[in-house]
Amino acid sequence: MRVHVETYGCTRNKADAEIMEALLVRAGYELVEAPEKADYVVVNTCAVKDPTEKHMRERIKELLDSEKRVIVTGCLPHVNPDVIDPRVSGMLGVKSIDRIVEAIEVAESGGKLVSVENWRERSIDKLELPRLWKSGVAFVVPISEGCLNGCTYCATRFARGVLKSYRPELVVKWVKDAIARGYREIQLSSEDTGCYGFDIGTNLAKLLDEITAIEGEFRVRVGMMNPNHAVRILDELVEAYRSEKVYRFLHLPVQSGDNEVLRRMGRTYAVEEFEEIVRAFRRAIPHLNLNTDIIVGFPGESEEAFENTVELVKRVRPDKINVSRYSPRPGTIAAKWKQLPGWKIKERSRLLHRLRLQIAHEINRAYVGRRVEVLVHGEGRKGGVEGRTFNYKDIIIDSGESGEFVKARVRKATATYLLGERERD
Repeated sequence: MRVHVETYGCTRNKADAEIMEALLVRAGYELVEAPEKADYVVVNTCAVKDPTEKHMRERIKELLDSEKRVIVTGCLPHVNPDVIDPRVSGMLGVKSIDRIVEAIEVAESGGKLVSVENWRERSIDKLELPRLWKSGVAFVVPISEGCLNGCTYCATRFARGVLKSYRPELVVKWVKDAIARGYREIQLSSEDTGCYGFDIGTNLAKLLDEITAIEGEFRVRVGMMNPNHAVRILDELVEAYRSEKVYRFLHLPVQSGDNEVLRRMGRTYAVEEFEEIVRAFRRAIPHLNLNTDIIVGFPGESEEAFENTVELVKRVRPDKINVSRYSPRPGTIAAKWKQLPGWKIKERSRLLHRLRLQIAHEINRAYVGRRVEVLVHGEGRKGGVEGRTFNYKDIIIDSGESGEFVKARVRKATATYLLGERERD
C-alpha cells in the first residue's frame, strides 16, 4: 500500500507529518512523493486564514475527483469540519495523528475513522512518538502544543488547545539526536514559544541554555513568541540569545500599533511593551533580525488606529513584516463583530506592504560589503546555493555544501534576500 503525505502551514504541521510518516513506515506502508502514485493521500491541513481554508477545500476536492482516497488531518477538522468533502476516507485531529495507520485500516475495511471530537480529553506527548528522519540541514523540534492566549480572532486554539509543554529532557534528547544525524539547524517550534514551560515550572530561556550547552556546531532558530509572555522572562531571554549558537532572529508579532485594537484582539499587552522588548534585544544583540506580524482591517480599526500602526512600523523598522488582511474565522468572537469593507482592508494592506518592502530594502542594503557567516541549506532555485546568515537572513552565494558553515561577502541586497560571494581561505 502506497501513501503520500502532503502538509501545509506551520512548522508544527511539518513535524506532525513526519510523525505520521514514521508510523506508516513502521506499519509497512510505502511512502511516495507523487500523489498520483499513491493509494492514499494524507492531507495535513492548515486553517489559520480564510484563503488558506479555501485552498485546503479545493485541494481535497481535486484529489477526490481524481479518484484518490484521502485522509484529512491537521487543524481544519477542528476549525471548520463542515467544509470538508464528505467523500474523504477519514478525519484525524491534531491530537489523533498517532491513529493514522488505524485510519487507513478502517478505510480499507469499508469504514471511516473520525477522531476529532472530545480531543481535549486526549493527551499525547508527540516527542515520545517516532519521527521520519529526512535528509536536509534543518530539523523541527516541537517544544509545546497549544497556547495561553485567548485572541478573539484566532481559530488555531480550537485545534491546538491550552498549553502543554514537553519535558526539557525530551526536547534536549531530540536536539542531540538531530545533531548526531548531521542536522545543523534546529528550529524550535510551538504556537507560542514565549510561554514554553510556564505549565511545568520552567521557561524558554532555561531550555535555550540547556540546548546551547550541547556539543557540536549548530544553530538554533527560535519560533514565534508573543510579547505578553516574552516580557515576563525578558532579562533571562536576552541573556540566552547571547549564545553564538542562537540565531540573532526574533519573531515577535505585534499585530497592531494601536492599544485599543490590541484590547479588542485580546492580546493582553500594550504597544509600549512590544517596544520595550525590541529595545532590550537590540541593545544586547547586534544586528538583530526582527520579524513581526500585523493584521490590517480588524473590526473596529479606525483610520487613527491604522495610522498608529504605520507610525509604529516607521519607528521600530522591523526587518520583515508578515502583513495579513483580517478575515473572520468560524467560532471566533471577532467574527460576530461588524466587519470593515473589503476595499478598505485591501487599501491598508497595500500601503503597509509597500512600506515594509521599503524599510526591508533599506535595512538589507546596509549589509552590502559586510562579511557574514552563512549556513548553507542547499541548491538555489535560480543558481548558486541558498543559506541563512548568522541572524537568519536569506542569502544566495556562489558555492557551498549543504550543512557547511562558510564566510561570505554580501555584494547585493533586495527587500527579501541578500546576494553574496563565498570567501576562500
